[in-house]
Amino acid sequence: MQNLIANTASERGNFINAYSEAVRYYKNQNDITNRNNGKSELKQDGKDDPLRHADNRVSHNFYQLLVDQEAGYFATVAPQVDVGNDTDNQKILDILGDDFGLTIHNLSVSASNAGRAWLHYWIDEDNNFRYGIVPPDQITAIWSSTLDHKLLGVLRSYQQLDPDTGKTFTVHEYWNDKQGQFFKEVSSNPLKLESYDCIPTYDSTAGYETGLSDVVTHDFGRVPFIEFAKNELRLPELHKTKGLIDAYDDIYNGFLNDIDDIQQVVLVLKNYGGTKLDDFMENLKKNKVVKFNNAGNGDQSGIDTLQIEIPVEARDKVLTLTKSNIFLQGQGIDPANFANTNASGVAIKMLYSHLELKASKTEAYFRRGVSELVRAIMRYCGISDYDGRHIIQTWTRTQVEDNLTQAQTVATVAPYTSKETIAKANPLVEDYNQELKYQQDDLQNSDGFMASKDFANSDDYSDKADDEKSENKDKPDDE
Repeated sequence: MQNLIANTASERGNFINAYSEAVRYYKNQNDITNRNNGKSELKQDGKDDPLRHADNRVSHNFYQLLVDQEAGYFATVAPQVDVGNDTDNQKILDILGDDFGLTIHNLSVSASNAGRAWLHYWIDEDNNFRYGIVPPDQITAIWSSTLDHKLLGVLRSYQQLDPDTGKTFTVHEYWNDKQGQFFKEVSSNPLKLESYDCIPTYDSTAGYETGLSDVVTHDFGRVPFIEFAKNELRLPELHKTKGLIDAYDDIYNGFLNDIDDIQQVVLVLKNYGGTKLDDFMENLKKNKVVKFNNAGNGDQSGIDTLQIEIPVEARDKVLTLTKSNIFLQGQGIDPANFANTNASGVAIKMLYSHLELKASKTEAYFRRGVSELVRAIMRYCGISDYDGRHIIQTWTRTQVEDNLTQAQTVATVAPYTSKETIAKANPLVEDYNQELKYQQDDLQNSDGFMASKDFANSDDYSDKADDEKSENKDKPDDE
């Protein structure tokens, strides 16, 4: 373990630095705010320069907008999973729980910031299947050198608080396909580890806890960690737009500084006849007259002013171009494009084309992770052929849509399309399985109504009705 930690220290350090930078930008703590400890601040008197007093530092959250756009677009609605059997589907759905959609959304954000996200699953003390997101900066993965790129082990390192001393220490976990081992870092330089007994052990016959161990075993048959990659190279999204975002921050804040500094007018006095600046200001204010010495021919005595000129048109053009490139390179949608448009149908699809390209690629990698999680659940539930079963995933996009156009398209193809496909494409339907059940219920109710109507028109029903009328006719009126 000491050799493993030492040999991966450089790689882990570079990864953590890149991830921390992406998280900073996601929190809108761009490099422009480094002097302010990550805070956006306006400082009209931030510099000692007589002409340049202002030092405004305001960051723009373009990166957070791009990341959340993708997560909201393809991961707001949890993917629907179908393993070919309704009973098995319900078991899987029950274990995934209500927070599965939120988990996928958070995995998307984590993968954008780190280039990959990680999910850990385990069996708790009540023998329930559990899963949760692990911060990516805690994970060092050990992969095989074969072409199938198999996950051999996972080193998880994190800080733990000691309740007895109030100090923190580093815990290292190493997981393979059979067990997890726990270590405690005693010193960092030189690195020294010792076993960390933190896993309760039980006497299964007596039914009580017998102590603590540094090893936990499992029977998942694989390392109980799942990678959700962002792309083939596991690159975070920030590398696409960081330079452009920094450029926008620099130009915008320079513009703000000029606006503040232009209010400062510097007077340049040449051959002023006095010695005190206060006297000059008082004469200028009261008498509107200032005394200057005359040096004869060619004399340039007088007052000049120094003011800052702002190239407004050029800066405005550069800001517009930079903003456009941020959304172009980041494969996102500028919300301003929806401000003054009545786009419908194809036009809306064109606005989403770049985002769809990015989301589709992310979805392809996330499908692999979801399938692995579902197979682990199937194994836990004892479902047969959990490794070979075909798993169908249905992912839903969340976007601004022209529902009228979509509804007209669905109505046009309805006579030639299956009910399931129509239910999936119906813009008013969120859960197509529930919609199919509603349709079945409506059909059954309609069949029952038709059966009762047919009986009412039958000869037996007519004879019975005539007999009742005859009986009622013979009865007195008061009855």
